[in-house]
Amino acid sequence: METILEENEALWELFDAMSRLRGREEYALFFRDLCTMGELTAMAERWQVARLVAREIPYREIHRLTGVSTATITRIAHWLRYGEGGYRMMIRRLAGIERPQAGS
Repeated sequence: METILEENEALWELFDAMSRLRGREEYALFFRDLCTMGELTAMAERWQVARLVAREIPYREIHRLTGVSTATITRIAHWLRYGEGGYRMMIRRLAGIERPQAGS
């Protein structure tokens, strides 16, 4: 994990708060207060692109489906393949391939 992330106490406090949310409605309420609509939309867009890349959809098709630039798609694909593993973990979990760890 990136050192700057590991050492940022405020981020870990945010992660702790998020881990206590229960269900989609609480997530929606919390994130809507925390983020602008633009920030939420950007995160949703990244998640959509990550799932399409994981399905091996060609980048130009992803661009056509989402309107996201191929440069952004390439950046998301890089993080999907070489990042911390968060995208892959959640994609597998939602597909029922991986179960959440105890305490998650």
